[in-house]
Amino acid sequence: MSIKLLIADDHPLMAQGIANTFNTTDAIVVKKIVHDGEAVIHALESAIYDVVLLDIEMPKRNGIECAKIIVKKFPEVKIAMLSMHQEGSVIKHLMEIGVQGYMLKTIPSDELIFAIKTIHAGKEYFNASITKALLNTDAKTSSINILEKSPILEDLTTRELEIIKLISKGLTNIQIGEQIFISPRTVDTHRTNMMKKIGVKNVAGLVRFAFQNGLA
Repeated sequence: MSIKLLIADDHPLMAQGIANTFNTTDAIVVKKIVHDGEAVIHALESAIYDVVLLDIEMPKRNGIECAKIIVKKFPEVKIAMLSMHQEGSVIKHLMEIGVQGYMLKTIPSDELIFAIKTIHAGKEYFNASITKALLNTDAKTSSINILEKSPILEDLTTRELEIIKLISKGLTNIQIGEQIFISPRTVDTHRTNMMKKIGVKNVAGLVRFAFQNGLA
């Protein structure tokens, strides 16, 4: 079964360009394109979608407002943001709301396809620039003494330590895999295992742990 995707962007040409990205794969089908927030909610009330790809800046309702409504009214729908905004505080707020992914519009086409597949599978995805923004935010706000390292460090394998350092540099699963010669899926497995060990639920938590323990 193909992933049913709803795209929301207030610029018609941009929205169509995003939709064209998925022409190269049968795994994702763009079922509808809308250009404002109210149209997003109406579309979800009228048909079934697996993933919604939202811009932040939209008329009538912005992407943040849409995300809040979708989480409450359509909890089975996965939410991904595709925007030019990279403020760490905004991204963190969206993650707290329940958004599963956040990518910049500069993301390569193949990575966007991989991201949607990952998010549909119930996992999170944040591209490199977004991870850097989260890291910078944590670096500015954290008051933790990095000399007081967590005992959890001893539970992480050499490979996991290698991967969490690369995550903290803003590398994606694809980039990490290419650098250490493993598949993106294997990178994702290591990332999931680290989240369980550390007790965090997202990339921001991994980045924060890395910073607090001198890994970043």
